Amino acid sequence: MHDAWAISSHIALSVLTSLFPFLILLTALASLFGTASLSDEAADLILDSWPREVAEPIAGEVHRILTGRRSGVLTLGLVLSLYFASSGVESLRVGLNRAYGVRETRAWWLTRLESIAFVIGGAFVILALAFLVVLGPFIWRGMVRVFPALNAFGDIADLLRLGVATLIIVAGLIGAHRFLPAGQRSFLSILPGIGVTLILWLLGGIGFGWYLEFYPGSYASTYGGLATAMVVLIFLYTLGAIFLFGGELNGTMRIIKRRRWHKEEEVVAFDDSVKEG
Repeated sequence: MHDAWAISSHIALSVLTSLFPFLILLTALASLFGTASLSDEAADLILDSWPREVAEPIAGEVHRILTGRRSGVLTLGLVLSLYFASSGVESLRVGLNRAYGVRETRAWWLTRLESIAFVIGGAFVILALAFLVVLGPFIWRGMVRVFPALNAFGDIADLLRLGVATLIIVAGLIGAHRFLPAGQRSFLSILPGIGVTLILWLLGGIGFGWYLEFYPGSYASTYGGLATAMVVLIFLYTLGAIFLFGGELNGTMRIIKRRRWHKEEEVVAFDDSVKEG
């Protein structure tokens, strides 16, 4: 009823076209603080949450863009990059508005400014977390010098990267469900959809990676030279569909709760009328 499959395609294409402008913005912001290498680490954090078979083909292009020279932050190209990066957020807003059964009443320029704020805020958060990942090994080595017994837990860096990537995903889902759609929702009311989304994303990523590992030539035989782009696009399409399913779950539970509340109100009103009669 909400055309979720069509909107999933819209989300996939919007996110794919927003990814590189977002990384360009990330590089420019990191350069402001004199730590351009942080953007490279931040990109790795983003790709860490993707299956290896999907992330590896585009990792080279991502790092090439991040290491390219930028003339500065306040350029027309960067402003356009910021605008196009916010289109990915707008596609999520459209899908969630339909999933929750609400109508957007805010002005288009206001929602676009909110999407741009999401992009900028997300870039700063990712850079801050990337800094923690870079700083983590130094802190760990200092702790090992003080407490040599901790040397047995040498894989702490990998766990830190995994934890940071998971934190980015969870924070992004909470922010999307709470603030993007019209209206207001409590934190508890969005948890079921977020939990289901995380589980299905994990299973979907494992399944997609397994398929590409055991059938590596399937996309190449169908799409030829466009196989890499199509693999990423179909992967994002799958993520978009699962994301909307989580929103639909929350929206359906909200409708059921509302109907139950109305039925209880009708029963109370009927009992009151009987007593008065």
